[in-house]
Amino acid sequence: MANHFEHTELCMGTAFRFAGNSPLSEAETQSVLSEAVAKLSDADQIFSLYKPESPLSKLARGETSVAKCPAVVDEVWKLCEQWEKTTDGWFSPFTPEHTFDPSGLVKTWAAQASIDVLLSAGIIDFTLNAGGDVFIGPAVTDPIQKKLGIHKPVSIAADDAGVLTVIDLAGTDFNALATSGIAERGAHIWNPRNPGSKPKDLLQVSVVADDLVKADVWATAAFAAGMQGVALLNAVPNLEALFLLASGDLAATDGFINLFAKA
Repeated sequence: MANHFEHTELCMGTAFRFAGNSPLSEAETQSVLSEAVAKLSDADQIFSLYKPESPLSKLARGETSVAKCPAVVDEVWKLCEQWEKTTDGWFSPFTPEHTFDPSGLVKTWAAQASIDVLLSAGIIDFTLNAGGDVFIGPAVTDPIQKKLGIHKPVSIAADDAGVLTVIDLAGTDFNALATSGIAERGAHIWNPRNPGSKPKDLLQVSVVADDLVKADVWATAAFAAGMQGVALLNAVPNLEALFLLASGDLAATDGFINLFAKA
């Protein structure tokens, strides 16, 4: 009999909520969860730019080098470079001040590392909500769990917070949703082709894909590209996206209309 589990981990300035069913004993499941959330904590300690003594903060201040940082910093650096090429430069880990800031992928990269711990242990019927970015495990069959809400572009603590729309991923190859925009961190995404400017025509971009990091990176890239992001994402396979414009209007990739949940 499967053991139901739920666990919320406060980390990286947000909440990571695991919920699902495990074929392992309760004690074994808790041990796996502990290993999974350790991945999140380790990433926070290394990559947080809000912790003055983190390796990345020291790197940004010029007090250390990539070679002297934990090896995983070089791993993420190279991953960011790969995604920069894949997105034709619209995703960039380098700030206008020329410091390394992998925030556009490191949260979902860490989330995927924790997901991999569960999957490797045989726990495959679960979901993870990583501060609004969602992963659906390969054995999830409950149709309700495949209906995902896209939040409005305001802080979850705001009086007008709530759901913008609901999508249904049942019957698709998509298992991940990620949103980039101004909701939690304000106007923090810059245009890498014009580093002195920030996009003004979008409030947020939500991307569904067959991989959590892929969804996150393309959401960030599309937001940075502004309205060019619609055409940009229309050319990317195994991905759909919803754009909320500053005017309040919506735009989307061609196939997104098929994902709206039916009443």
